[in-house]
Amino acid sequence: MGLTVAVLVAANLAVHRWTGLPGLVTAAVACVVLLGVLRWAGGTLADAGLAPGTLARGARWALALIALVGVVYLAAALLPATRLLFEDRRYSGMDGGELMLRVLVLVPLGTVLLEETAFRGVLYGLVLRARGAAWATGVSSVLFGLWHVLPSLHLATAKPALSPVFGDSRLGAAAAVGAAVLFTAGAGVLFCELRRRSGSLLAPMGLHWAVNAFGYVVGFLLR
Repeated sequence: MGLTVAVLVAANLAVHRWTGLPGLVTAAVACVVLLGVLRWAGGTLADAGLAPGTLARGARWALALIALVGVVYLAAALLPATRLLFEDRRYSGMDGGELMLRVLVLVPLGTVLLEETAFRGVLYGLVLRARGAAWATGVSSVLFGLWHVLPSLHLATAKPALSPVFGDSRLGAAAAVGAAVLFTAGAGVLFCELRRRSGSLLAPMGLHWAVNAFGYVVGFLLR
């Protein structure tokens, strides 16, 4: 598992530094390396949640979860009390082309594929073989939360709804990062449970993509 964590640290630093095509290439290389580590450790595609016999079931789970997220986001966007949660200053200069690039390319390939392969695929599979589902969920989710430290550094200032809560001080920024780590660790538990119940990596992939992609769409439309 130590080698897997080392690859994750390197990948996290790289994808945070590089965007666009270099970031996508980095994500793809990291996925290949991680799957190679799994194979070297004696794991199989089934350990990564990618056994051919589970893909159809996983796809059904994914489609149902995507539809559910769509309904929830639509309702939240229509309600004044929750609409502010989608506001993000990073969307101010975005056009339709960039939105489609993010939704159809950067999110599924640069974010979802890498993070799900890493945390609910290889890491979860390795720990599951050694210590069982509870340990696999705990280790995967904690590291998934820590993975989001760098992307959350400017979260308090980017999200208007969070500024009154955390302010613009260094302490507020640190608190926002801590909250993001806890939130994403909790999301990691949910993703791991979807992986366990469906037997397929496609289920958490579908939910992960829907949460991120629909968030971009709604945020863009409500600018």
